[in-house]
Amino acid sequence: MKRLFPVAIVAICLSACHSTHDYDQIFKDPNIYCATVHQLNTVVMGNNFSPIVASRNYLYAAVAGYEVIAGGYPDKWQSLAGQVRGLKAVPKPTAGAPIDYELASLLAYCKLGEAVTFPEGSMKDYVDSLKTLAKTHGMPQDTLDGSIKYADTVASVIMAWAKKDRYLETRGAPEYMVTDSPGRWVPTPPAYTPAMEPHWSEIRYLVMDSVTEFMPPPPYKFDVTDKKSPYYQEVKSIENKGDSLSPEETWIADFWDDNPFKLNVSGHLMFGTKKFSPPGHWMGIVGIAAKKAGADFSTTAAAYAKTSISLFDAFIQCWNIKYYYNTLRPETAIDKYFDANWRPHLQTPPFPEYTCGHCTISAAAAETLSSDFGDKFNYTDTTELEFNIKSRSFASFRDAATETEHSRFYGGIHYQYSTIVSHKMGTEIGELVVQRLHLKR
Repeated sequence: MKRLFPVAIVAICLSACHSTHDYDQIFKDPNIYCATVHQLNTVVMGNNFSPIVASRNYLYAAVAGYEVIAGGYPDKWQSLAGQVRGLKAVPKPTAGAPIDYELASLLAYCKLGEAVTFPEGSMKDYVDSLKTLAKTHGMPQDTLDGSIKYADTVASVIMAWAKKDRYLETRGAPEYMVTDSPGRWVPTPPAYTPAMEPHWSEIRYLVMDSVTEFMPPPPYKFDVTDKKSPYYQEVKSIENKGDSLSPEETWIADFWDDNPFKLNVSGHLMFGTKKFSPPGHWMGIVGIAAKKAGADFSTTAAAYAKTSISLFDAFIQCWNIKYYYNTLRPETAIDKYFDANWRPHLQTPPFPEYTCGHCTISAAAAETLSSDFGDKFNYTDTTELEFNIKSRSFASFRDAATETEHSRFYGGIHYQYSTIVSHKMGTEIGELVVQRLHLKR
C-alpha cells in the first residue's frame, strides 16, 4: 500500500532546500527517525497486521536502527548483542570508512521493518526518498555508498537473528479448537474471527527468563449463577458500566481503542476502518517524548529500541496466559446469560480475555520510557489526531498506562480485575527490561 510520506520528512526537505551541502544537519535531526518510524507504522496499518505481529516488525526494525548507532558511536552506546536472547556480535564498521551513521541507521530500520513480514518493496519509495535527500543535500557518493553498505551489513545480521525466533514455525501450527464449554473463549461478533496467534508464546522472548516468569493468579472461577461470586460481580459491573459511560469515560475508551481493523456493519453493508494498533500507539508516544525532551538522534533510536523490546516480551508473556486459561469475553457471557442485545462500547478483539494485552504492554512501555525520560515526564499524546480523536495529556508515562487499564474496562472488553492484574504484570516486565538492558555507556 503506497501512502504519502510523513509530513515531517517533507518539512525537513523544504526547510533545507536552499542549501546543497547540509546533509549532516538533515540526517542528525531526530525528527527524521521519528518520521521513519511513522512511515513503518503506516505500512503496518495498511497491511492489516495484528498488534502482536506488528510488535515484531517494530522490534527488529528498531534493533537494526539502534545497532548501526552503537557500531558508529561505540564510546557512547553498547550493542544489544549478548543482552537479548540469541543476538550474537554485530559487525563493526571498517575503520576510516566514509559512513553517515544516521542515514545508515534509517536504512537499516527500513530494511528490517519491511523484510521481517512484508512483501518486498513495501518501503522502497520511502527508502529511495532518503537516498535522494542525501544526494540533494550534498552527501558525497562514497559516503552514501558506505552508509548503504554498512546498513546492509547490520541488517543482514539482524535478519538472520530474526529468522530464528520461531515465527515461521508458528505459521503452520494447529489452529485454536473452539469448544462451547462454560467459560471457554469462543469467537465474538460481528466478524466471529478465529483466535488470533494462539501459539505466540512459542516465539523467542528477549529479556525474560521464561514465559512463566510473571504468572499472575488464575482468573476468577466462571460462575454466572451465584450473585455473590467474584465472577458474577465482575460481569454485572462491566455490564452496568457499559450502560452508563460518561463522556470522559467514552473519550478514554476511544482514545486507547487502537483497533487496527474495526469491522463496521450496517445491514448488508460491511466495511473496515483502520487505526494504529496498541504497539503502534506507543511507538508514536516514543517520538512525542523524544521531541519534547530534545533528545538527539542516537538517544531517540535507543528509546525506540528499548521500548520495542519491552512491548515484544510483554506480548509473549500475555499471550501465554491468554491461551493457558482460554477465558471467554464479557460480551459472550453477558449475551448468553443476561442480555442477548448487549454490546460493549469497543469491538471485542479475537482472542481470550484473561489477561489484557493493551494493559500489559502499556505498563511495560511506561517503565522503559520512564527510565529514559523521567518518572514525571508530562506530555500531550497527539497520536490519535489523524484518526479524529482529540489528544489527551498525561503527567507521566505511568499515568498513561493506568488510563489504558481503565479504558479496557470502560470499553467493555476486559473485566476490571483482569486489567489490574495485567497492569502489574506489565510493570514487572518493564522493570526487568530496564534492569537488564544497558544501552548507554
